[in-house]
Amino acid sequence: MASIRKILMHLAADTSSDLKLNKKAFIAAGSIAAGFLGLMLLPVAALSSICNIEAPSFRDIEADREAVISQLSPEQHEKMSNSEADGQAIAEAMKKIGLQEQTIKAQLIYMSFFDDNRLTDFEEYAGFFVNDNEQLIPALNEKYSIAVDYDEFMRTYVLVMNSTINQYMFSNAGTKNAADLAAWCRNAYISQWRYAENTFGERTGDERIRCADNVGLIMGYIRYDTKSKTFTDDTVNLAYTVKGGIETLPDIPGVGVYNGNNFGVHIGGGQVIFSSAIGGIQRQPVSAGNWTSWCTFDAVTYPQEMNEPTTETTTGA
Repeated sequence: MASIRKILMHLAADTSSDLKLNKKAFIAAGSIAAGFLGLMLLPVAALSSICNIEAPSFRDIEADREAVISQLSPEQHEKMSNSEADGQAIAEAMKKIGLQEQTIKAQLIYMSFFDDNRLTDFEEYAGFFVNDNEQLIPALNEKYSIAVDYDEFMRTYVLVMNSTINQYMFSNAGTKNAADLAAWCRNAYISQWRYAENTFGERTGDERIRCADNVGLIMGYIRYDTKSKTFTDDTVNLAYTVKGGIETLPDIPGVGVYNGNNFGVHIGGGQVIFSSAIGGIQRQPVSAGNWTSWCTFDAVTYPQEMNEPTTETTTGA
């Protein structure tokens, strides 16, 4: 079975060979060939990592898009249009069943393995993604007679997820809210962000891996502008309010936990995600850590039921 990396590279080269494009347009052509026009940053980021090419800005991609499209053959244009329509159909189906965060995963598998077998029932396809990855891949292979290798897919999926900020994780991108903070932390864990001092989720170092320190994991969400897809520096310090002892922690995703030195984010179900110099982004049960209290973050809005008088004092980090 051809690897997903080879599929992406082959598609990019197949399109660009006829167009004699420069490096910037080559990356845009790769994104079109890969069928992710609705997710322009995803394939660009993926190809950037795979090919070790510096990704252009979002505006550069948009500027090149029309130029590249105008040079496609009728067959390539039809394939592009079909891929864009199918990608959007998958996004809508995933949102309908409440699995919006997994949209990129569903699109990546579909665009890589369903090239000669377009689906008509996208809701049935989306329904498979209620399973965890170890159950998902065999189920898809059996249902659709495809051959996705689990280990290889997971390596590629992590690469793609680390290369981009998953726009589908946000339930309300226009606000800074508790649910999306929890989703941000889940995304960092799935994407295997690493730890580096004074980082907030940016891609850093020679390997261009996303990193965040302990406070930076939370500050990254607060600083991230979903419209410009950039990190701002408007907020300098992490302001938080201690609410009570850890024994009174509510089962609300996005609530912070604290041990006097470090922070974590409760993502629900008694699970916490945090960034540590030992191990990077980690996930563990609340009971496995040494958390002593829970808190809210002042820049984040919380459900109405939490708007009760504060029992502790507001501090900053």
